[in-house]
Amino acid sequence: MDSRQRERAVLQEVIHGNIPTFLRRLAPVTLTSAQGGMTQTATVFVMPDYLAIGSDDDYLRIPMNLETATAVAAQFGFLLPTKRIVNAVYEQSAFHFVPEPLTPGPQMSSTDYYRRHNEMIEAQARAGAVAPGTLVSGHKKDVVVTNLLAKAPGRIAIYGWQRPGGAPIQPLSTVHGVCYEDYSHGIRLVSEMAWENGALRPVRDILQDPVTAPVLSDEGAIRAVTTFTPGFCSSGIRDGN
Repeated sequence: MDSRQRERAVLQEVIHGNIPTFLRRLAPVTLTSAQGGMTQTATVFVMPDYLAIGSDDDYLRIPMNLETATAVAAQFGFLLPTKRIVNAVYEQSAFHFVPEPLTPGPQMSSTDYYRRHNEMIEAQARAGAVAPGTLVSGHKKDVVVTNLLAKAPGRIAIYGWQRPGGAPIQPLSTVHGVCYEDYSHGIRLVSEMAWENGALRPVRDILQDPVTAPVLSDEGAIRAVTTFTPGFCSSGIRDGN
């Protein structure tokens, strides 16, 4: 398959429900923010691991470009995380993988690299006796939402892949185009609903409200989740980065 065929196949498999059962049991992650003498608290609900295709016994953590990731999120009522949520997930994870980068180059976007990296992650999981469904982090960069996308339309935002101690290998970046993906990327979905100060509220509303946004975002209010035209990647246009 070329990249467009693979993205279509990935979307079809996920939309049809071919994902491990353990990813359907979301993990709570609580964040707090104190500003102007007021404390904000929000609990978001995230997939315990990155999105994967397959069964509980045989699955592949699957990178996606931004178009595919947002299509999946919209289909099932999820959003992509902010940088602040990514950090909170890392802090509250029960197990931290140690990043294992592969040799850079055009092969980074190959299915072979996807499989190889997944096998390396699984080897760490077996060594650490990590049960599927445990909240884990440190093994991929996250595709995130950020206000930088409004300034860089047609781009994908990447952040994370924390080293032991929490320092990210990848600072927040929009260097790649919306159609780009490689083995190091992961899609961690966040439920569109959260508990905010004791009440159920859409995450999107929290992020767009300047008063409450700081609990989930270190950029202030985030007005737009994505800034690209659906169908762009499937049209055959490909990011060259």
